[in-house]
Amino acid sequence: MGASVAVTLLLSMRETLPGWLKGLTLAEVQSVGRFALLSAVILPLLPDANYGPLDAWNPRRIWMVVVLVSGFSLLGYVAARKLGTKAGLLATAFTGALVSSTAVTVSLARRLREGSADQASVTAGIALASTVMFFRVTILTAILAPFALLPLIRLMFPAALVALVLAAISLRSARDSGDAGDVRIGNPFDLLPALALAALVAVLALAVRWAQQEYGNAGIAVLLALTGFADVDAAVLSLSTLAPGSISGNEAGIALAAPVLLNTLLKGVLAIIACPGWGGVKAARPLIASVAAAGATMLWLHAF
Repeated sequence: MGASVAVTLLLSMRETLPGWLKGLTLAEVQSVGRFALLSAVILPLLPDANYGPLDAWNPRRIWMVVVLVSGFSLLGYVAARKLGTKAGLLATAFTGALVSSTAVTVSLARRLREGSADQASVTAGIALASTVMFFRVTILTAILAPFALLPLIRLMFPAALVALVLAAISLRSARDSGDAGDVRIGNPFDLLPALALAALVAVLALAVRWAQQEYGNAGIAVLLALTGFADVDAAVLSLSTLAPGSISGNEAGIALAAPVLLNTLLKGVLAIIACPGWGGVKAARPLIASVAAAGATMLWLHAF
């Protein structure tokens, strides 16, 4: 079935495909082919059932990690190729955040320290990258853990709104940055990071099941919060491996919001480390303000 879909797709694109492939390197063409193989051929063949210790491993859901991460990377790469560096620092911050908002934050903070970018542009870029991360997590949750979507949105919307407002304020005061250069995020077609994340999710899925069995839902929340320090996507994907009904939507929303907010704080700390002094603190302010907004919303919802 998957092979038939792939062949049909290629035949339907026989007139437009040469134009798309023109200008791509051999490695890029091979990587696009591998992505099509992963998503259209391998994924449909994997069983959608639980296996392994504690029934923690669902082959299709774990492989979906590879497909989603590779897809986000592909989208960011295409956008970067279309826009180039002429769109400036904000365009590279946006497209780079589709792959790694942490890498974008550290890279921009370093450029601020080196004097190759101005304060307002860097602050706006970091705020925008964080906003992209909020929306990326929301999309992942909608696809893989929809029962937690509305509770998560209630907490993520204030954080994203604050980040967008601060980005707009910084952008108004930013001077024309000209050719802002590229944020170095590695090769987005490289499948190794996606495969490594899938392996991490498989390990965390087992850990989450064990934490729930031993300590209940509180154990899940603590484990996901610690996971979020390293990788927010892994926390979201790990929660999606739980059996339906094993945790309520509200608890799942909080369990997902915690790693997102902790990761946002971590990026603020990394920005200050990469650019010591008042400049780094100003660049990190949108991140800190976003976390404060989400925290205040969480307290308000809990009170009422």
